[in-house]
Amino acid sequence: MEKIITKSFLTNLIAIAIIITGYICPIQQELIKAIGYFALSGAITNWLAIYMLFEKVPFLYGSGVIPNRFEEFKNSIKRLMMQQFFTVDNIENFIEAEEQEGEKVLNLEPLLNAVDYDKVYEGLVASIMGSSFGGMLMMMGGPEALVPLREPFTEKMKHTLTETVESDRFKAALQQGLNAHKIGEDIVGKIETVIDKRLSELTPQLVKEMVQSIIREHLGWLVVWGGIFGGLLGAVFSFA
Repeated sequence: MEKIITKSFLTNLIAIAIIITGYICPIQQELIKAIGYFALSGAITNWLAIYMLFEKVPFLYGSGVIPNRFEEFKNSIKRLMMQQFFTVDNIENFIEAEEQEGEKVLNLEPLLNAVDYDKVYEGLVASIMGSSFGGMLMMMGGPEALVPLREPFTEKMKHTLTETVESDRFKAALQQGLNAHKIGEDIVGKIETVIDKRLSELTPQLVKEMVQSIIREHLGWLVVWGGIFGGLLGAVFSFA
């Protein structure tokens, strides 16, 4: 409030100086006094109106409107954020854009390299041994007979997996799994919960300070312009 007080004080001081000048100046006393009084009344009226926005004044209906209506103020903040920023469509568009961008840089090679192909091979051998071909394989030397197939099997498996993840069918399935609309709805729900929690912590005093910090500079100029326009109206009425 320091800037507001400074502007208000200077405006009122100038108006009072004009009034005093009107009493001691030998010429155009009525004009000068009218300018001073109207300027002072305009500045004081605007200062009082600003004060009444944030503070409750006894016997003045409508004063303290911001702290008195802080619940409506909080709801307005929530509606603004949820309806203009964090909508399902906005988040869905963002996710889809990220997915499309991700397709250009998505590298699944580390994932493929992390696969334990030896374990896959051992699982295959175990399946064969447990099947009706197990007895036949035992006659041919058992699992050791398949050892020469380990390396070709691993290479073929890597090649097959690489082709699979690079196929359009796999990408379509991946995109379907990453349902942007469903994810967007989940994110909106979580954002709304966070906003509700934060807004529930607001008090009338915090709301008042929030609004003051936003429009502080402009509130000070309201007092200044009130004095200026008041002075101009005083000059006009002095000739009426």
